[in-house]
Amino acid sequence: MFTINIYLRFALIAAGILGGIGLWAAYGFWYGFPFLLVGVVLLIGYLMLGTILSTNMLVSQQRLDEAEQRLKLTYFPKLLLVGYKGVYFMTHGGIAMQKRDFNTAEVWVKKALDAGLPSDNERGAALMQLVMIQAGKNNVKGAQAQFAELKKLNITEPTLKEQVKEIEKQLKQAGQTMNPAMMAMMGGRNGFRPGSKRRQPRMR
Repeated sequence: MFTINIYLRFALIAAGILGGIGLWAAYGFWYGFPFLLVGVVLLIGYLMLGTILSTNMLVSQQRLDEAEQRLKLTYFPKLLLVGYKGVYFMTHGGIAMQKRDFNTAEVWVKKALDAGLPSDNERGAALMQLVMIQAGKNNVKGAQAQFAELKKLNITEPTLKEQVKEIEKQLKQAGQTMNPAMMAMMGGRNGFRPGSKRRQPRMR
């Protein structure tokens, strides 16, 4: 998906709005209107979508520090589209997961579920992260409880469905320590990442 460099976007927003106002004041409304329109459209797009798309491109390249800094450039997360609010929190959680910061990841993922996610695939990915967090803490009962909630969802994403099946096999090993391979599923390059091209919430 095509995205404008965030710093270029900020520059175009400022140039469009300020330049448009200046031309409007100096020569009349219609001289400044095209510049104002471009600036306002870019500003609205930024306020609705934030920097989630470009952040996930960086995550897919394993550039986690850059991704974390890019996500922080979403200065007004409360103004994001309803589905994107949850994806914003979940992206924070996904970055923390890959850094093995389980406590921070758990806080972000729970915020994502509370904020609302656009489909059962995104909700399933969030619950799977909670399962992985409990697995990382060797909390079998906690992982089983989260997995029970995960099984109630209608998962259609093929990669996620396969991961659910694999986790189910691991959880059936009652009383045993979680298999480390479970953690690799979310931390590796092939894990399900919220906010990728196929899984972005649809704009309505």
